[in-house]
Amino acid sequence: MFENLSKTIQSIAEISVSEERKVVLKPLADYIQNKVNANEEIRLNFICTHNSRRSHLSQIWSQTMAFHFGIKNVFCYSGGTEATALFPKVAETLVNQGFQIQQLSQEQNPVYAVKFDDNQHPIIGFSKTYFDAFNPKSNFAAIMTCSNADEGCPMVFGAEAIFPIKYDDPKAFDGTEVMNEKYAERSLQIASELYFVFSQIK
Repeated sequence: MFENLSKTIQSIAEISVSEERKVVLKPLADYIQNKVNANEEIRLNFICTHNSRRSHLSQIWSQTMAFHFGIKNVFCYSGGTEATALFPKVAETLVNQGFQIQQLSQEQNPVYAVKFDDNQHPIIGFSKTYFDAFNPKSNFAAIMTCSNADEGCPMVFGAEAIFPIKYDDPKAFDGTEVMNEKYAERSLQIASELYFVFSQIK
């Protein structure tokens, strides 16, 4: 894993997750553990309204934490109830926290390759609907990262299980003096909670 990202993960390990949040996160950890026990592939689709901020942060950190803890056969995806674009501040925040990101296309909804390690497949990031052909059609867990998506698609077709693990939208701070700080804070919160989830897997 990249050195700067390893250092970020060391600091993430020190962030305590509240008992209240552990109750929210435990069912997802149990789902992953059951898949590991059954030697089945683990497909996690992180869903938010626009697939532009929280769902991407969750997808990328989830794939990274699975690698960090040596959990095999984990495939992470993200989607929205509608497609927009990955918000540039998300990519900038992740680069600052140790990822390497390459923009692969220039259109309004660019495609990004996000790497956490020299020799691992990049995570492909672009905004898409949760039912996009890029994402799995069945045998996956849908993780709702925002309340709007939870209300907007209470039925996620093909999902084996739905987990509402909601995060406040850093978009609220766009254009303010604390924008950078708040995006970094949200990214680290998501990372610390997914660190907790994957640390539970035996």
